[in-house]
Amino acid sequence: MFGDLFEEDYSSVSNDHYGKGKKLKTKALEPPAPRGFTNLSGIRNQGGTCYLNSLLQTLHFTPEFREALFSLGPEELGSLEDKDKPDAKVRIIPLQLQRLFAQLLLLDREAASTADLTDSFGWTSDEEDFLDLTVAVRNVSGLEDALWNMYVEEEVFDSDNLYHCGTCDRLVKAAKSELDDLEYMYDLFSVIIHKGGCYGGHYHVYIKDVDHLGNWQFQEDKSNPDVNLEDLQNEEEIDDPLMILKAVLLQEESNLIPVDQLGQKLLKKIGVSWNKKYRKQYGPLRKFLQLHSQIFLLSSDESTVSLLKDCSLQAESDIRGNDQQLLKTLTSEPPGLNDRPFCPHWFDVNDSRVQPIKEKDIEQQFQGKESAYMLFYRKSQLQRPPEARANPRYRVPCHLLNEMDAANIELQIKRAECDSTNNNFELHLHLGPHYHFFNGALHPVVSQTESMWDLTFDKRKTLGDLRQSIFQLLEFWEGDMVLSVAKFVPAGLHVYQTLDGDHLTLCEIEIADGEDIFVWNGVEVGGIQIPAGSDCEPLLLNVLHPATSNEEEECQQLIDSPHVFPSNAEIAEDSCLRPIDRNGKLLCPVPDNYTLKEAELKMGSSLGLCPGKAPTSSQLFLFFAVGSDVQPGTEMEIIVEETISVRDCLKVMLEKSGLSGDAWHLRKMDWCYEAGEALCEEDAALKELMLCSGDTLLLIEGKLPPLGFLKVPIWWYQPRGPLHRWKSHQDQTDCTFSQGGVWRADSIQDAPSDAHAEVSLRYLGDIEISEDATLGELKSQAMTLPSFSEFSIPSPAFLRAWTVESKRPGRLLRAHYQQLREYKLGQRTEICLEPLQKEENLGPQHVLLRTQMRLPGKRAYALPVDLVWDTARGWTAGSLRHRVADFYSLPVEKTEIAKYLPEKFEWLPVPSWNQQITKRKKKKKQDNLQGAPYHLKDGDTIGIKNLLVEDDDDFSTVRDDIGREKQKEFALGKKKSQEAFRVRSGDVPSGAETPARPRGPEASLSIHVGSFR
Repeated sequence: MFGDLFEEDYSSVSNDHYGKGKKLKTKALEPPAPRGFTNLSGIRNQGGTCYLNSLLQTLHFTPEFREALFSLGPEELGSLEDKDKPDAKVRIIPLQLQRLFAQLLLLDREAASTADLTDSFGWTSDEEDFLDLTVAVRNVSGLEDALWNMYVEEEVFDSDNLYHCGTCDRLVKAAKSELDDLEYMYDLFSVIIHKGGCYGGHYHVYIKDVDHLGNWQFQEDKSNPDVNLEDLQNEEEIDDPLMILKAVLLQEESNLIPVDQLGQKLLKKIGVSWNKKYRKQYGPLRKFLQLHSQIFLLSSDESTVSLLKDCSLQAESDIRGNDQQLLKTLTSEPPGLNDRPFCPHWFDVNDSRVQPIKEKDIEQQFQGKESAYMLFYRKSQLQRPPEARANPRYRVPCHLLNEMDAANIELQIKRAECDSTNNNFELHLHLGPHYHFFNGALHPVVSQTESMWDLTFDKRKTLGDLRQSIFQLLEFWEGDMVLSVAKFVPAGLHVYQTLDGDHLTLCEIEIADGEDIFVWNGVEVGGIQIPAGSDCEPLLLNVLHPATSNEEEECQQLIDSPHVFPSNAEIAEDSCLRPIDRNGKLLCPVPDNYTLKEAELKMGSSLGLCPGKAPTSSQLFLFFAVGSDVQPGTEMEIIVEETISVRDCLKVMLEKSGLSGDAWHLRKMDWCYEAGEALCEEDAALKELMLCSGDTLLLIEGKLPPLGFLKVPIWWYQPRGPLHRWKSHQDQTDCTFSQGGVWRADSIQDAPSDAHAEVSLRYLGDIEISEDATLGELKSQAMTLPSFSEFSIPSPAFLRAWTVESKRPGRLLRAHYQQLREYKLGQRTEICLEPLQKEENLGPQHVLLRTQMRLPGKRAYALPVDLVWDTARGWTAGSLRHRVADFYSLPVEKTEIAKYLPEKFEWLPVPSWNQQITKRKKKKKQDNLQGAPYHLKDGDTIGIKNLLVEDDDDFSTVRDDIGREKQKEFALGKKKSQEAFRVRSGDVPSGAETPARPRGPEASLSIHVGSFR
């Protein structure tokens, strides 16, 4: 019956099998999971083996095939132990299949493995054999009716369609109909189902458990104790159509009923029609009644049916005597409405998962994406012996029984070991009598090793079990025993939480693996009462204080000493503690009523013990210094009331610093340690301005302008170029001013014109102007300054205004009639004015660029020329290149441009974007000179190279080489000076070192920059 199953390939065979000293392939800590509530084993999917798994399960649940396979012994198959012997004839495939079926029957694993079986297959072809059936589909409702009409329903051969009899060799009348022999009746017992499309998907199988090997019980029905084997037996009797029809006819008067009504009565009693429940197996109702003519009597026209008298009496006697439960069921409500619906023994086997299902679930698998792929039938006549029922060991060979028993014992041992490993954890017991309380924490009397015991305990046990186990370990213990959670802190061992609730498990009270447990009487250790809890956790702090000599005179050197304090302790009142930052600076004193937690002190914090009292809750501790260039350590300190006004605070600071006069104002130092916005509201209280203790204020010379006015420093800016002819009467454009009046870069010889690196700004004076004034009014007021009389400017329209940023022209201020308030200049804005040859009116889409033509054969450029670029069509490289080429009358394809970076002395070429755009990146995002890396803006210098006369990619000049070299020398010198400073400060403690420039704490910023044109 196995065909060519023994024709196999011996090339690859696994050595893994149970018994004979072999072990299961399981992880040491994670053994395979046991079987689920169905008590059936699935098969693991190796990857694309779901169809194979479904087919193997079907063969396994076919008792006749399974037992025939088990009947093959060593005489037919050989033994796996002999497979390596040269003369041995070993049939590996059936042997591995026997072992797989034995595992599915007996091995307590959620899923078996087919690795050994598939290794022995040696597949050589993927071909499948199919049987084609031709059916007529016209005027039929479905495939079932088409198959019935074509192959089952009676067909009469007469008239012109006579049948040729092979026995008598002539044409005769005949009828083709279903055979009466029950030998040709089959029951559906397996459906392989495909889920997915025609190009891929997944297979699983619905299988009827013929031998009742599994636990057919839905998980929601587990709590119902009435479900037992007898109920299932009664359901099988109800499944017998002969008994059901007898019972229906017995309830009718004279036991006579029309055949059509018989089908309706049947539907009403069992909740399903004859065609849906019995036609597949028994054929049409009339055909079934004809086949059982010894019981049922049909009228001549087959319209009515009744029970034969003898059979009627016998049926009534049988039902009343042996089938009272059946009659009760049939005469009650249909199964869909009573407590226990009709459920045959069907299971859904889906690789590793096995679940019970109902018969109605199978009817849904013939439509949609999840439908039946292969059907398996079994002869209806086949009967299973009683000893095979619910007996997985039936007909299994003895050597496989022994092998599976040994494997199950090994699995039990591994699971027990794994369970113990997963539920046991380590506890560190610290015994109270072995500790003493010192310096705010617990410390071992002798050593940590002798004071701590390690205990392995099951976390599923209760706290009471743990206490009892410790009592048994500590025979010397007397009195009460309290268990508390303890932790090691830098100060020592500290007790936190006392464990209560002896009935709770260690998991419920959240005891962790490796927890430290302090065993004591709950009150004292060594006669000292022990503070417990997180509120009094000891903190180890390094306190810095001035060192004293033998004569008790204070020294300048600071020394630190460790001290332990409880976290809820208050600081002493006769002095103040001041935290010390990493740069050695004393910070704001901590108020006396603060706890260490409120003071935000952490483990290892450095504190300075300083004379004097800390500010109260209504006072502010402020640092202040004179000027904007603050050197570390030069700040002065002051304590003032938070309600004091800015004007009064300024007077106090001037008095303490020894300064006089009223031409001063205050500015708050920002996080970059630079002078920030001025405190303009002199009558406002410090609290209203959100000043806090620890803030630094700067005394800046100069009186603030009235509210709503700006005090603006004015500078004169005249770049070199052929279009800039405006000069002072003294012709000072080539002079270098001193005493801070001019910022100017030195010129270098051998560079015909490197004006891109030269910025000359001359200070003209300050003006006070309203924020409501226009830009034109600012220019007019600037022309009234005494220093401005040196220049011959016809009108304010011949001046271009820039903001000053990093001693260079920054943002271009356009729109002659726009108010200063709209520019958002701020109190510290400085303006430089540039003379023009003619009036200009730049729109919001215009960009002003300084362009310089590269001199052929020289590493230098011609004088800069202003170029206005209209960006209305976009900030693209191509648009700029066309504008430059048109301005200088050059071919576009022979024009190269680059942006100058003066702070780096480098040139950044602007490539041809159209040649570098990749398909995956959008051109709009890439071809935008406003973005990185160019960030093009007004006033930028653009170098231009004519490729017709100079075909290379070098834009640099001699000045650039010198500038980069100076930057390297400056960076190297700064590094050496810092190293020298560290060497000189080597005798100062690290906590008291003073760097050259302190850094403020880092802060995350979210900056939204708008367009101020």
